[in-house]
Amino acid sequence: MSQPLPAASPGAGQSAGSGQLTGKVALVTGSSRGIGADTIRYFAQAGADVVINFRNKAPRAEKLAAEVRELGRRALVVGADLTDPASVAEMIEAVRAEFGGLDILVLNASGGMESNMGEDYALRLNRDAQVNVLQTALPLLREGGRIVFVTSHQAHFIRTTPTMPEYEPVALSKRAGEDALRELIPAIEARGVEFVVVSGDMIEGTITATLLERANPGAISQRRESAGRLYNVSEFAAEVALAAIEPIPADHTRLIGDVSGFEAE
Repeated sequence: MSQPLPAASPGAGQSAGSGQLTGKVALVTGSSRGIGADTIRYFAQAGADVVINFRNKAPRAEKLAAEVRELGRRALVVGADLTDPASVAEMIEAVRAEFGGLDILVLNASGGMESNMGEDYALRLNRDAQVNVLQTALPLLREGGRIVFVTSHQAHFIRTTPTMPEYEPVALSKRAGEDALRELIPAIEARGVEFVVVSGDMIEGTITATLLERANPGAISQRRESAGRLYNVSEFAAEVALAAIEPIPADHTRLIGDVSGFEAE
């Protein structure tokens, strides 16, 4: 597996990597909008059939599916609450029934800054749900498949580099999720499947960035100034998509964007 892929603005035509993923099936969690939706676009433009997962944005998911089908790819739209194991099991069974198997699983969905979701929601979504989705989907992943976990520098480096107080509970829960997933690498690799973490800086235009800016005005502009620039949603989604085909780094981690100011363990 090695590069091309990108070119994925909404409604864009065939990408430079068209056909690269022909015959492959990719599931992206939390893919009705944002990074997940653009990752779906990149995969479809490269020839993959796709599974679009949403929690409560069905119209957006269906609109994205229509884009995918215009490219001549198959699209399965599946609503699922990832914190509910029964809902996850139903989603994976729908994938099995439609496609028979999976080649790419992108664990993109995350959260924790939403209000009225319960004190332990961040940990349930960013750790427990990630592990459950992976374990439930793993039997469907074909040999040579790839699992991609999407996180942030603020979470990946949280043990050594403090983050904004408003984001700390989310960062800690996402790091806990990353650690729990890494513990599964031997079992993943025993099935002939690969695992990689994609970590990026704050991403312009995401819900998280919007909520942080609301809670801490100026936070995003300060980070942008410190980093020189921040990736936007489409740019970062391109990196997530590439992580599904590029060689796996020795430490299973692809760091995207500026890492100055973040101290490695």
